[in-house]
Amino acid sequence: MRDYGTVGIVLFFALWSLRRPWIGVLLWTWLSLLNPHRYAWGFAYDFPVAAIAAGCTLIGLLFTKDRQSPFKAAPPVILAVFIVWMTVSWLMGLDPADDHPQWDKVMKIMLMVLVGLALLRTKAQIFAYAWVVAGSLALLGAKGGLFTIMSGGGDRVYGPPGTFIQENNALGLALVMTIPLLRFLQMQLTHKWGVRAMTVMMVLIAASALGSHSRGALLAIAAMTIMLWWRSEKKLAGGVAIALIGLALVAFMPDNWSDRMATIGDEQADDSVMGRFSAWWVAWGIGWHYPFGVGFNASRPELFAAYSPYPQFGTPAAHSIYFQVLGHHGFIGLFIYIAFWVTTWRVAAKLRKDAQRIPEARWCGDLGAMCQVSLAGYFVGGAFLSLSYFDLPYNVMALLVLARAWVSERAWEREPVPRPGWRTIPGLLRPVAAR
Repeated sequence: MRDYGTVGIVLFFALWSLRRPWIGVLLWTWLSLLNPHRYAWGFAYDFPVAAIAAGCTLIGLLFTKDRQSPFKAAPPVILAVFIVWMTVSWLMGLDPADDHPQWDKVMKIMLMVLVGLALLRTKAQIFAYAWVVAGSLALLGAKGGLFTIMSGGGDRVYGPPGTFIQENNALGLALVMTIPLLRFLQMQLTHKWGVRAMTVMMVLIAASALGSHSRGALLAIAAMTIMLWWRSEKKLAGGVAIALIGLALVAFMPDNWSDRMATIGDEQADDSVMGRFSAWWVAWGIGWHYPFGVGFNASRPELFAAYSPYPQFGTPAAHSIYFQVLGHHGFIGLFIYIAFWVTTWRVAAKLRKDAQRIPEARWCGDLGAMCQVSLAGYFVGGAFLSLSYFDLPYNVMALLVLARAWVSERAWEREPVPRPGWRTIPGLLRPVAAR
């Protein structure tokens, strides 16, 4: 029954996206982040739901008049350059045939991000995109948070099988990045029950992130929490609330969690830490000897033997977004990658600064601030995890660029004011003067 329900939902919205292709962007995003088909253990598990969503969206894109250039700011332009360089790196790599599935997967993600930038434009569409991005991972986080509480925190939380966030460490970082996005949505809500429900959701997600037993996620949540406090208007009350919730969650976790977290910074603690050092040495060696990188697989035994002082600690992952890109695409690829995130951060900063002076666009300022908090968690936690190509950070970039274009075009002057009703996307009816 779960299989038929999942496929039925996908087919319904995929057909709808032929006429309204922006709906297909939401469908693709939902599938790529939540991966509901991975929880259906029948025919839907391997059903090409993402291909159907992408195909119908692209067909709709060809015929719709409601499309525009996706290159609204510097980040999408640099992303396009990164796409070209990754393709060159793949073709110049050690084994293009073997790396083709990963290249294909990454290109689909990047393409659909650009498609979203071409199709999403109005405030309602941006809010819908934000709800789908944050809500998809929030469901996983709430589920994991309840599991953590019921199991006493002793068992690890994992993500959907066969996905970027299947591993506990990757899921932990994704959940940490989701909390600020939910905070942005909470800031737009007017009903007390919605605000309270969102608070409960964020606490459950934090519990799930801790329940992943990921040391990288703990560092990311620390960075995210500090910046979230810094961005809050009521620093004293916010700081006390954050401290109390954090202490309660940490105190709830069992001894095996505390013992694992205590090994942060101890390079001799376990094979996992030594494997990270080994992979980083390999990526550094690749960067100096392979100008184009080696393609999408830098975990080859011969590379560890050539460039690592600890070849016995071979690992299938780079355990760092920065060293992963360096090993895959060389120093030029790493430079492009960093430039992409620097410009994304600057868009968020400019959005936060400029939009706060415009009553109708204050929500864009809130979005810029919370996206910076989310990205801070990614930059810190990502230093220890291999999530260079994961959808969520690129979705955050898309939200920022879309909001920036909305402000630049003064779109509130041409968009109709939404009427109250059950069809209204939560957050659209927030009074512009309220804070």
